[in-house]
Amino acid sequence: MLPSPPAHRTRPVFKIAAIDDQEKFQPLPPPTGQYPYHLDIKNLLPGLPANKMVFHMAGDTGGLISPIFKHQVANAMIQQCTGAASPADSPQFFFHLGDVVYNYGAAEEYYPQFFEPYANYPGAIFAIAGNHDADVYPLGPNPPRSLDAFMQVFCDSEKRPVPFAHDSNRQSNIQPNVYWKLDTPLADIIGLYSNVPRFGAITAEQREWFIKELKGTTKNRGEKALIICLHHAPYSADTNHGSSIHMQHFLNTAFEETNIYPDVVFNGHVHNYQRFSKTYKNGKTIPFIVAGAGGFADLHKIAQPADPDFPDDSSLLDNVHLENYCDHTHGFLKITIEKTTERFTLDGAYYTINNTENNNSSASLYDLFTVNIPSAAPAV
Repeated sequence: MLPSPPAHRTRPVFKIAAIDDQEKFQPLPPPTGQYPYHLDIKNLLPGLPANKMVFHMAGDTGGLISPIFKHQVANAMIQQCTGAASPADSPQFFFHLGDVVYNYGAAEEYYPQFFEPYANYPGAIFAIAGNHDADVYPLGPNPPRSLDAFMQVFCDSEKRPVPFAHDSNRQSNIQPNVYWKLDTPLADIIGLYSNVPRFGAITAEQREWFIKELKGTTKNRGEKALIICLHHAPYSADTNHGSSIHMQHFLNTAFEETNIYPDVVFNGHVHNYQRFSKTYKNGKTIPFIVAGAGGFADLHKIAQPADPDFPDDSSLLDNVHLENYCDHTHGFLKITIEKTTERFTLDGAYYTINNTENNNSSASLYDLFTVNIPSAAPAV
């Protein structure tokens, strides 16, 4: 039996005492692949089934303080891959929602925070960059360029050993850019890059690319789900960040301009789990999922109702409902997209870690949600 949804809080919030540090914006690295920055998953996973796809999602897995949490999450995910009841139920890859390492994205941070905990993860690992992955320590003697290490790990021009992976056998991935699209048999997964500032920042060039990508997915509607991933959360009810008005504006104006709306939006950045539903003027309801409790030690609490420091009365937050949340323990998502003659669905299962004093903690099902994907009309 699933836990009962937490009471009281039903809307996202804005945080009054939050500094919008847009001066932290970092230039984007050049792409490593060809425009329009698509990666066909079959180039990496040639045996992926055409009617069912299972994968993990989580963000904010890094951190050096209390490293047990990131190991517990990684090990629980590994257990789901190796201990599935059937191969069809085993997650085939992990899509990371950003903040792979803390506090700055230096190369030396990748082994203890990423390569070591995920050494035994059997599938491919894709990622979008988070603010900590892209930040640069300003007082270092020879500071690297923003995202230098992230690009070596995830956006290489070919698969090969990573120099700072040490004894890990995981090779670099070949994502073509920091913003890109993963083409899969059952979903178009658009990965966006929202930079370093606290509430995110999107360049005009990336927005233009995103508009074209949204329009380009129309040929796949009814055949594929449309999934959007970006690190900074447009909607959140937490006390550390709150909602990002910048990400709200970016997504909402793009959807309105193209009249193309995704099936689901996934975010990290906030260190907890939150599931929102947003209903647009055209009647479409979209889940916005925050899954940023992937291992960083400190979790972010949900704001109490009527707290004046976290108002929820802005019209920008209307028609956005907090369906469920977990702010007291770490966890991760298992996503299943399945297409049959009767149904085409995206099923999300959120698992929480049963914290113990060792790395091999078990995971328990905490929340379930289903997104019905509109199917293409059958040929006459």
